[in-house]
This record gives sequence, structure tokens and C-alpha cells, in this order.
Amino acid sequence: MGKSDEIRIRDATELDREAILAVMLEAYEQYRTVLPPARWEPYRESIRTSVDGDSPAARLVAELAGKVVGSVQLFLSSEAAYGMPELGIQSPIIRFLSVSPAVRGRGVATLLIQESARRSLALGAATLHLHTSDMMESAVRLYERLGFERAFDKDMRNGHTLVKSYRIHLKEAALL
Repeated sequence: MGKSDEIRIRDATELDREAILAVMLEAYEQYRTVLPPARWEPYRESIRTSVDGDSPAARLVAELAGKVVGSVQLFLSSEAAYGMPELGIQSPIIRFLSVSPAVRGRGVATLLIQESARRSLALGAATLHLHTSDMMESAVRLYERLGFERAFDKDMRNGHTLVKSYRIHLKEAALL
């Protein structure tokens, strides 16, 4: 594989914000037809505002041939990630995992999750969490294949939607 075919994971910079937003909107566009407009517009707006937010402990990007093709945000707690200290998650949480549809199937999401897991371990965390819903079937399959397990006690609701919690025990994780 040549250098131009290699996916590189790195910290995002201020200069990446526009590219990150473009990838995120492109990646999540598939849910526009699944969600009613009254839910899609606020969801889309939360994606937009997340790019400018300062609460992630890390914002990672995947780069291919010099172009941002994926991103993920890493938060240190449920309070930082969702403004929900009552969830009681005091370990890292990934949010807004996004991969450009043009490069899906090349391992970009896995590489972003692996780097998030490595950084979580470096912080001394025992677990890494995420939340998702049934509409994100392919993402759920990926998480489960990587070793994430349901964390029913950390589920939450967004209106009528059950937002399912998953966690992986980092020291036993095969994904590293």
C-alpha cells in the first residue's frame, strides 16, 4: 500500500473545523430520511455546534491523501459529553464518530475508535463508552465486533428514542 493510501489518525487543528463539519454532515445525512423533520433539524444543529464546542478532551481526525475523511470526539465524562452528570459515567465517551461514505469499509472508524481507546488507557481509564440508537445498525455491528457490550444502566432517552449505551473494558479489549 502506498503512502497516499494510508489512513492517518491525528489530533484535529483549528484549520480542520470546516472539513470536520463537512464529513460529519455527509456521514449523518443518511438519517435525514429516518428521522422526522422535527427531530432531524435539531440533530443536524447539534452536529454543527459540536464542531465549535470546546468540551471534548480530544478531537481526532482520519486523514487519507491529505484529506479529512473521518472524525470522532472524546469526552471525559457524561457531564462533559451530554451535560448529564446523573448518568454517572466518569470515564471517556466517544461521540459523533463520522466517516465519509466515500471511504466506508476501509477501517477508518475502527482506527478512530482504536486511537480513542489508546488515549483513554493513557488517561488511566478502565472503560470507554458510547451511545447510539437502533437507526445506526451498521455502527452497532461495528461496536459489537470490536468488543463493546451493552451497558444497560447507562441508557438514556431522547424523546421516544432509546439511546443505548455501550462500553468496552480497555485492559481486556482485543481492539488494541
